[in-house]
Amino acid sequence: MPGNQIHHIILDRDGVINEDSDQFIKHPDEWQPIEGSLEAIARLKQAGFLVGIASNQSGIGRELFDLATLNAMHAKLQQLLAKLGAHVDLIAFCPHVPDEHCDCRKPLPGLYKQLAQRWNIELDGVPVVGDSLRDVEAARAVNASPVLLLTGKGEKTLSQLPSSWNVPVYNNLGKAVDHLLQDTSC
Repeated sequence: MPGNQIHHIILDRDGVINEDSDQFIKHPDEWQPIEGSLEAIARLKQAGFLVGIASNQSGIGRELFDLATLNAMHAKLQQLLAKLGAHVDLIAFCPHVPDEHCDCRKPLPGLYKQLAQRWNIELDGVPVVGDSLRDVEAARAVNASPVLLLTGKGEKTLSQLPSSWNVPVYNNLGKAVDHLLQDTSC
């Protein structure tokens, strides 16, 4: 990368990195990576990216699992990435249920703002990869560059996405990373 510029990327978790479930991912055993997603994160790290995760985790607020269980899921993610020589740099999550009207639950941009503050950056143009309309809406709210994947809820989201938003769409995280790394190597 020219000038050793540090690049940042924000990923949603469920439906982007790991398989999603309408019944929530409630236990580390249920946390299963989507094929190729961990390798895609490893390629981002090898290219010098700082990788953050921003994830709604209302299962905590719904008392379906606790913080220790969420931490165990993230430890599993980090252990699997470590085998590939990679890691996630920051994880921000919203534990609230929709009725709590917090400012961190996507589609509000609070999680992205938390990551930006911790990285001490502006989010203009930072890629934000998700599978739901709320991921795209939150990214647009902070002038980031939303990317939609067709994994998880992505197929359904594609039908809801206004074409005027010009959001790039990829089959999976690996394909999105292929494109992103092509763009950053120029």
